[in-house]
Amino acid sequence: MTSRLMASGGSGRAILRCPVPNNFQRRAFASSRFYFQEVFESQLNDPASAAVYSSLQTSRAVPQTLTEKIVQKYSVGLAKDKFVKSGDYVTISPHRCMTHDNSWPVALKFMSIGASKLHDPNQIVMTLDHDVQNKSDKNLQKYRQIEEFAKQHGVEFYPAGRGIGHQIMVEDGFAFPGSLVVASDSHSNMYGGVGCLGTPIVRTDGASIWATGKTWWQIPPVARVNLTGVLPPGVTGKDIIVALCGLFDKDDVLNHAIEFTGSEETMNSLTVDSRLTIANMTTEWGALSGLFPIDNVLKGWLKGKATTAAMGLSDGPYKTLAAQHFTHPILDQLFSNPMTADKGAKYAKELFLDLSTLTPYVSGPNSVKVATALGDLEAQNIPVNKAYLVSCTNSRASDIASAAKVFREAAEKNGGQVPKIAEGVKFYIAAASIPEQLAAEETGDWQILLEAGATTLPAGCGPCIGLGTGLLEPGEVGISASNRNFKGRMGSTDAKAYLGSPEVVAASALSGKLSGPGWYKTPEGWTGVVRGEGDGIREEERMLTAEEALEKVIGQIDDLVADGEKQFTPEAGAEAEADDDSLTEVYPGFPERVSGEIVFCDGDNINTDGIYPGKYTYQDNVSEETMAQVCMENYDRQFASVARAGDILVTGFNFGCGSSREQAATALLAKRIPLVVSGSFGNIFSRNSINNALMGLEVPRLISRLRESFNSDKALTRRTGWTLTWDVRRSRLEIQEGENGPKWTHKVGELPPNVQEIIAKGGLEKWVKNAIGA
Repeated sequence: MTSRLMASGGSGRAILRCPVPNNFQRRAFASSRFYFQEVFESQLNDPASAAVYSSLQTSRAVPQTLTEKIVQKYSVGLAKDKFVKSGDYVTISPHRCMTHDNSWPVALKFMSIGASKLHDPNQIVMTLDHDVQNKSDKNLQKYRQIEEFAKQHGVEFYPAGRGIGHQIMVEDGFAFPGSLVVASDSHSNMYGGVGCLGTPIVRTDGASIWATGKTWWQIPPVARVNLTGVLPPGVTGKDIIVALCGLFDKDDVLNHAIEFTGSEETMNSLTVDSRLTIANMTTEWGALSGLFPIDNVLKGWLKGKATTAAMGLSDGPYKTLAAQHFTHPILDQLFSNPMTADKGAKYAKELFLDLSTLTPYVSGPNSVKVATALGDLEAQNIPVNKAYLVSCTNSRASDIASAAKVFREAAEKNGGQVPKIAEGVKFYIAAASIPEQLAAEETGDWQILLEAGATTLPAGCGPCIGLGTGLLEPGEVGISASNRNFKGRMGSTDAKAYLGSPEVVAASALSGKLSGPGWYKTPEGWTGVVRGEGDGIREEERMLTAEEALEKVIGQIDDLVADGEKQFTPEAGAEAEADDDSLTEVYPGFPERVSGEIVFCDGDNINTDGIYPGKYTYQDNVSEETMAQVCMENYDRQFASVARAGDILVTGFNFGCGSSREQAATALLAKRIPLVVSGSFGNIFSRNSINNALMGLEVPRLISRLRESFNSDKALTRRTGWTLTWDVRRSRLEIQEGENGPKWTHKVGELPPNVQEIIAKGGLEKWVKNAIGA
């Protein structure tokens, strides 16, 4: 594959739009793009049905990506010699399943479906990490209920204050290289930093895994991101992922699995902690996983963990199972035949980033899609009110050391005395876990930050999720080393939140304005960040083996064939429009027609924090009335008064990106909105919607038409006067543009009876309960 180079200077935002891959992606939501669907979870939850389905698939040996290989290992019910590939629906039995503060809601679902015994207690891990500062009787009661449930069922349990669940999964060896691990949290991608395929599930999936040991998954298209070169001094792993989110900001990897690759020199320059940071924020980039290779860097890290554990040095005044999971015999077995992608494996797309051309980047304000070179922001003298060194993204001992280095160097210029943070600034620090905090204390780094005036918080999520002490007030500006800066997530919707590396956070706290420590020096002749499509290797520098040359020729032939098929094969949409006699089977209880007035929220990347504020997420028993009232509050406070029961909500692209909270779907249902139409959905929102009986359609054409008609109206939420009718049986939309406006139709993909059944039953939880009862 040839590469397209694109360079961007420090100022402004350069855009790279990648072409849509030729291959169809199967999607759970109905779509006007005619993504074909072959089977759904109602079939796959039954091992017999899954086996029948798998037997119908091709079984020839094909090269697989690393993602596909790991999924192959953890899939059940496959036919003999079946090789899984992107697009396949599979039944997975993950190595581990982690739940956190949402363990009790999952337990309630588990019990409500009639289950009483965990399928495999060793598969489950429970950690309390989100609302650990909340000492109310209600929250403490929930925590006690989770702990008692864990003890009753023999589940590994980590109490509040021990650390953030994702960090625990990594440091205690639950997220193990070459395994498939899921968690009811969107930042499960982080496990990819240690070569573990980590991906998020939702609460209903969690209950299914507790009861049966398995759930359904569709293997995403896999994107390869090739990293070239070596980072200049003063540029970090956080800068890599912030830049990727901002420079490839057009849903380039939306709902993809990512595999990071690079030369030995490049990969050797990226520590495991840097990889964890990058993998963690592939969630914000829109991906379902972010997988690094099982290589010598990881091997060295694991060997160090095993040696430390064997010497008893990992023990402490806290629970740890590191000594059980990190042993030299286990690691010798792992590296005797490490899992890698096959030569010739097919990727949906390839992107590259030249690390040697990267500069420090900052994300924001209030969007990870906006990334600006630090130097440009420094020139603006942006005052900072609060700084945060928190979260599972960047609060390990190495991150704390980077922040402390800023103050150590300042002390050298201050007669050896550690300077205080700027007047009027509050600097909050919380380690990713107790072991990481103790490691920072042993080096003196933790004490340096305290001496500078930092305020400590318990090891947990805290302000990153918008809970507890130190939230942003109206009009304030914050800089954080965490992973999300969605509007209102870290406090007031009238505040501005930026994301940066630990050293940028520390330097900003010290100076009182958004700034860096000055470690990065622009290289002579630098013209911008080099990135683009392809693998980033210049043709003149490419040396191919005979085997690689043959693979390249075959790949080019495949592309020619695909192009020919596109030219001579009728468009699926035109074919479907012409065939009006074919009718979709409608499951009993599923509506044949859905109709309502369009309420248009004209925004792309409306995230789950915008749909349902984080401050309500971990409050149990919130009434439907309250959920309806706060629905879309962080996006537009006027939504509650503008939208009415029975309206059809239409939004832009990548709707429902962000966290795994189910309330993003159930709040819309509480508002009595039966159908959501968007240009595209975040995968986890799609999954939540089906599992909770909210209908959805992807219709990019409708979004474009609405934007053409209302481009002068800048209201965040508007009643359009347009009527949308979905004829389910004919798989067709009818749009009436106002009382006297034009009327047009648009073909959409069929919604198979299997998914109709789940929605008609009231969601997956009720479907499973009904199936158990039968």
